[in-house]
Amino acid sequence: MNVQIVNQTPISLAHMKLELENVKTRDTELSFRSTKTDEFLQSLSLDVVKSDELVKKIETLEIPRLKLEHIIKIADLMPTTVEELKVIFQAYTITVSQDNLKKIQALVDEYVKK
Repeated sequence: MNVQIVNQTPISLAHMKLELENVKTRDTELSFRSTKTDEFLQSLSLDVVKSDELVKKIETLEIPRLKLEHIIKIADLMPTTVEELKVIFQAYTITVSQDNLKKIQALVDEYVKK
């Protein structure tokens, strides 16, 4: 069997939870890894609609060098302070200005309080 990756698109944990629910309805039994992933995702309170809204709002900021994978990570982790947001960006080779960090954090704060 020769598997070829055609496209890679990052998805949020909320979407992963939804996709895993679809797999559970099709299959009778999940694999060990799928079961562990499902247990983890069930422990989180994830809302696909809110996650998608936040991703779209951050995208509209048009921050230079900020990619979809960065935005999705922000939506997954929902940092509560600018310092926590900076920690997320430390995992990547990206620099975001203090002003843009504050703009992102203001949007995240709207969803953290909901």
